[in-house]
Amino acid sequence: MGQLLDEAIVFATHAHAGQVRKMANTPYILHPLEVASIIATMTGDENTMAAGVLHDTIEDCDVNPKEIKQRFGARVSALVQSETEDKLSDRPPADTWMERKEDSLLMLRNTKDEQVKILWLADKLSNMRSFYREYCQKGNEIFQSLNQKDPAMHGWYYRTIAGYLESLKDQYAYQEYTDLVEKVFRDNSN
Repeated sequence: MGQLLDEAIVFATHAHAGQVRKMANTPYILHPLEVASIIATMTGDENTMAAGVLHDTIEDCDVNPKEIKQRFGARVSALVQSETEDKLSDRPPADTWMERKEDSLLMLRNTKDEQVKILWLADKLSNMRSFYREYCQKGNEIFQSLNQKDPAMHGWYYRTIAGYLESLKDQYAYQEYTDLVEKVFRDNSN
């Protein structure tokens, strides 16, 4: 691997400095590093791995999309933006959860870019690993710390993603993802 990934790791580490992951109460940077690691099991594309490390910098840090493009190039920027939700910050996050998820799912549904799908799968698999660890300890109580408190809605979201990522069904990461989705959400269906 080359300099691009190294620079992305340094940049993301600085951008996420001091942030803690909601559910796991761990340093936030561990999530994007895990995402990049999962990506590496599916592709050797350094742009996608760099995007994995950077995928939350626009959404969760004060990083401008132009800065990602200038530092890491148009391809990495496009990949990162495919995973960036519009926070609709003029309204409370709990009130906009459904709208934000539907907008994101629309982008995923319409993409033909396999690297975008790989990035999404890696991010959501990392999320599901966290969900599962916490679910095993606390059950549905874990949803009370989130903007969307209804586990069935999270189940809908993660199952819909699985459907849109079906082109990756031969990847071990996809199989792990769908297995964890069912373990966490099997009792939380609409």
